[in-house]
Order: sequence, then structure tokens, then C-alpha cells
Amino acid sequence: MKHQTSHRRPPSLLKGAFITFEGTEGSGKSTQCRRLARSLRAQGYQVLETREPGGTPLAETIRKLLLTTSTSKYQRETITPACESMLIFAARSQHIEHVIRPALSKGMIVLCDRFFDSTLAYQGYARGLDQTFLQQAQRFIAKELQPHLTLFLDLPIQEGLARRQQSNKQDRLDQESLRFHQRVRRGFLALAKQYPKRIKTVDARQSSQDVSSQIASMAEKSLRQKSSRSLTKSSRKP
Repeated sequence: MKHQTSHRRPPSLLKGAFITFEGTEGSGKSTQCRRLARSLRAQGYQVLETREPGGTPLAETIRKLLLTTSTSKYQRETITPACESMLIFAARSQHIEHVIRPALSKGMIVLCDRFFDSTLAYQGYARGLDQTFLQQAQRFIAKELQPHLTLFLDLPIQEGLARRQQSNKQDRLDQESLRFHQRVRRGFLALAKQYPKRIKTVDARQSSQDVSSQIASMAEKSLRQKSSRSLTKSSRKP
């Protein structure tokens, strides 16, 4: 997967920032991720766009295994929830070590289309896997790494699936039942309630431009706060 970067960074941003986009199918998060990247680059920030599962050649291969609707022999074999989750963590391990951490260490803003909240929503709330185990697995591969800001694009399930049906890029998850997708949304809503300081909910029923404006405002506020905290810590050093 090709990552897009820019080459300038305002001096006020002392360290990298990690912003993730979450949402149910058809919520528009991928589009909004690209738009925020353009907005931040226009302000002079160094930005890297990436996605999960994926982000590295090996992780992108795992993505194909997870999402393809191919009729090949191995794809006619049902992927169990446990297998699904382990493949996602394997891809994320590669992604974190080869893409996310190096970019953050350079002071870049990393915008990621899905991260661990999706694992909790899809494999935890929707598939029914033990969330304590999922949390432990995440700590094993990510250590202390977590997003500084998560933008959750919330959209009624029927509307999101209707958008996806108009696309020619249907994947395995698009074919899940309505009940499955409803559980996913309930999972995201529960996580947003549990982590209100990190996860900011955006009403994706608004016009695409209004969603973009709201996201840009949230991201800029988060970056200012992070920069202010970094400056405060720096000034305290002897």
C-alpha cells in the first residue's frame, strides 16, 4: 500500500500525533480521512495516511484473506471468529512496527482508517469474543500505543448498508447479517460512551462537507491541546 506524505511541519507540533477513524460500513470514514489529510497538509503538517487491516505489504495480503469474497477453495472454508481476530492482530503488529511507530517518531500526524476500536466492535461486540482477551492481545502487540483522538462516524445501519450496496467494492463483511451490523454499531456507541475524552462522535447523516468541517475542527483542537501539553512538559525540564 502506498502511503502519502507531505514535507513540512509547524514548529508548534513537537511530537507525532495518532488519529484514527472508526465507523460502521458505509459511514464515509475513508473519504473523511483523505479530506482531513488534505486539510492538515495545507496547514503545513507532515501527514501519513494508512489503514487497517493493512498498511504494509504483508498486512495488505492478510487484508485480502480477511475481506475477499473470492470463491477459491480456501475462501469456501469459513473463517472462525478466533482466526479472524488473530489475523487482524498479526496484520496490526506489522503495521505498528513498520509504519505507525516510525512515522510518529519523526513527528508526523498518522491518520489511520480503523484501529483497535474496530476490533472491539466487530470481533468483541459483534462476534462475541472475550473483550478482556482482546485487550490483552492489543497490549501485547501495541504496548502503550493508542490514538490521541478517535473520530467515530455514526450512521444508522440501514443507511450505511444502502450506501455500500451502491458500491462495486463489496467485501465479506458487507455480506454479514443486519443483526451483526447492528451489534457492531452498538459496540462503537458503547466505546464512545466509555472513552469520551478520546472518542468523538460525528453524525454522519450530515452533508459530507459539514462532516468534514466538524472533523477538521475536532482534529485542530486535539492537536492544539497536544502541542500545549508538550510545551508545558518541555518547559518543566531542567
